[in-house]
Amino acid sequence: MDFLGHYNYWVVVFLMMLGFYIVISRANLVKTLVGLSLFQTSVFILYISLGKIAGGTAPILIPGDVVYSNPLPHVLILTAIVVSISTTALGLAVVVRIKEAYGTMEEEEIDRMERADDIEAPDIRWS
Repeated sequence: MDFLGHYNYWVVVFLMMLGFYIVISRANLVKTLVGLSLFQTSVFILYISLGKIAGGTAPILIPGDVVYSNPLPHVLILTAIVVSISTTALGLAVVVRIKEAYGTMEEEEIDRMERADDIEAPDIRWS
């Protein structure tokens, strides 16, 4: 089996594992969003790689026997890229609000502040 012939799949695996490692190892919210973006990018590359046929051409009717590539994965990935950019922008906006409210972007510090507020705040119930 020719492992170097499928270098695009090695790139996908590397980016996916790098993005996953960043997500699980970093407590900074911005770094977590960067890791998620890397993970999403690897999935995009995977689907684009699967949609390409060696020797295939665009699906334009040409006389004769021609191998066509399927354009559907590429179109779906364009839509996924737009959604990815939108969700990343929304995530960054939420991180900015968290930074304004807590003064930090580190998950442990925010969690510690929340636990301290739960201990000090009285439990008020409406009857």
